[in-house]
Amino acid sequence: MSRRINKSGKILIIDDNEDVLQAAKIFLKRHFLQVDTDKNPGAIPALISNEQYDVILLDMNFTKDVSSGKEGFFWLDQILERDPSTVVIMITAYGDVDMAVRAIKEGATDFVLKPWNNEKLLATVLAAMRLRESRHEAHQLRSQQEIMNEDINSKFKDIIGSSSSMMKVFETIEQVASTDANVLILGENGTGKEVIARAIHRRSKRADKVFINVDLGAVTETLFESELFGHVKGAFTDAKQDRVGRFEAASGGSLFLDEIGNLSMPLQAKMLTALQNKKITPVGTNKLIDVDVRFIFATNMPLYDMVKKNEFRQDLLYRINTIEIHLPSLRDRLDDLEPLAMHFLSMYTKKYNKPIHSISPSAIKRMQKYHWPGNIRELQHSVERAVILTGKPTLQPEDFFFNADNNKSAEGQEELHIEKYDLEEVEKLLIRKVLKKHNGNISKAAGDLGLTRASLYRRLEKYDI
Repeated sequence: MSRRINKSGKILIIDDNEDVLQAAKIFLKRHFLQVDTDKNPGAIPALISNEQYDVILLDMNFTKDVSSGKEGFFWLDQILERDPSTVVIMITAYGDVDMAVRAIKEGATDFVLKPWNNEKLLATVLAAMRLRESRHEAHQLRSQQEIMNEDINSKFKDIIGSSSSMMKVFETIEQVASTDANVLILGENGTGKEVIARAIHRRSKRADKVFINVDLGAVTETLFESELFGHVKGAFTDAKQDRVGRFEAASGGSLFLDEIGNLSMPLQAKMLTALQNKKITPVGTNKLIDVDVRFIFATNMPLYDMVKKNEFRQDLLYRINTIEIHLPSLRDRLDDLEPLAMHFLSMYTKKYNKPIHSISPSAIKRMQKYHWPGNIRELQHSVERAVILTGKPTLQPEDFFFNADNNKSAEGQEELHIEKYDLEEVEKLLIRKVLKKHNGNISKAAGDLGLTRASLYRRLEKYDI
């Protein structure tokens, strides 16, 4: 006796044999939520316009065309023309292998023979259901990504900046965006590396495809291959279903691999192999999958110094740095500070519905003297904080929180600030010093601080470091 399963799914069966329809419906109704049947293939357009079926079982040979399958192919084409994601299983009493192959090539999912074995029929329909679900999930992901891209792109239609250093960045973007060359973006934390990566993608030939961002610093050693290359069901204890990796998900579009400098040497080797071969192997299988991806990398770490110290593979560096873009720190592009601040002011006055119209010249002057160790990200949060807390129509110097007197060095500012405020500032300064000691290596810094990587990342986000 067949195993009873939870009912779900909508099935449509089209066959001109009433006995076949009745037998199939009686059997499949035990396993699926809804099973509709019809003898007339001419009813297909109306049926699929009124109902969204998960699987359609379509007879290949109707009365008008007993054995050639031409009528079945015609209706297969009609179904897929209306909805290319429809899962169709062709059924026939004639075991013609060539016809079966042609049906698959023309868009059918599978092919079964009459009379069928019930268990085999059930297995075929269940497999088709899973395919339908995976297609639906993939469509949802693409839709979500499109919405996310529209949301992000609406905020950054143009990168704000007219300083000479940013003009060089813009020039490089225009030169390389239309190519598929690998790009390495170098710059301190908070300088806008992801914004630049998205700008490259938007100006590329892949602009209408997906942009996927991966923070390599947050990917653990054990999950690296699974996250990037995917895995099959049963590959390891928690692998309860097949999972597509980021490389495959980004195929056709752009893959932004941030914090490339945080990869350990073994993971660097795996990354190099994937980049060289443009193929990946999901965990738990030997199957090679071709990937068509435009790679953009970024880091705040000194990769060339790391190569000299044997902390970063030279061959990997040469693979990822076909084109290098060096993002200047905010203190090196102070001409852009005021337009950036005004951009964030406009953003947050709308968000918080505050009647603030401007930033005073004295506040701008004080901001230009500040070191901005957190770069644009720190400026953004400073403006947001000022907008939230002020009750004045114009932001003044006292509305901005700075670490210390402006004529002190960056470290001096933080140390002076510690004396004036609380223990959180001590923790913030300590984290910065340890990160500086290890050239931004998250794993090493976390070890020195006695924290897990996840805990350190939470503190970095909390303190805008």
